[in-house]
Amino acid sequence: MSGTEHWTSTSMPYVTPRTQGQGDTWAEEAAAQGRKGTQRITFAGEVAAPDEAAALLGLAPGEPAVVRRRVIELDGEPVELTDTYYPVEIARGTPLAGTAKIRGGAVTLLAELGHTGARVVETVTARLPTDEECDLLHIDARQPVLRLARQTLDAHDRPIQADLMTMPAHRQRLRYEMRTG
Repeated sequence: MSGTEHWTSTSMPYVTPRTQGQGDTWAEEAAAQGRKGTQRITFAGEVAAPDEAAALLGLAPGEPAVVRRRVIELDGEPVELTDTYYPVEIARGTPLAGTAKIRGGAVTLLAELGHTGARVVETVTARLPTDEECDLLHIDARQPVLRLARQTLDAHDRPIQADLMTMPAHRQRLRYEMRTG
C-alpha cells in the first residue's frame, strides 16, 4: 500500500459470528475491494497475560491467558499486528490455543463453544512504534501507530476476548457506525 492510500476499517464484521460456509472475514473484506487480505499466525498458546490484556480480561497481571498472535497483510504488505487473548477456562484445549486456521474465525468458534459477545468496548490511542513493530510493519520509528484495544464481553458482562491491534496510522482510517434508539 502506498503512503497516501488508506484502508478504512470497521469493527462489526470482526465481532459478529459467521454463518456456516463463510470464510475468513479479512480475506472477504479485502477481496470486495479488489485486494488480497491474508494473515499469518506467528504464535498461539498460553502466556502470562501482559498488563493491558490482563486488565481487559479482568485478570491480575501475569495470570495465564491464551493468545493468538497474527500479522495481518494486505496485498502482501503488513498492515496490522493483532494479539488476541482469551481466558484459559474458555480457550485451553481448543483450536484457539493452536496455530491452525479456524474455519469461520475465532468469534464463530467462541459462539459454538457457548461464548457469544454481547457488548464490545474499543479504545484507540496513538503512539510511536516499538523497534519490533517497526520491523514487522515495515515502518520508520518516526511514523506513529494506532493502538486499538478491543474488549468483548458476554451477556453477563464477563470478558471473553481481548484484542490488541497495532496499525501504521498513515495507512489506516477507522470508521464507527452506531445505531441509537
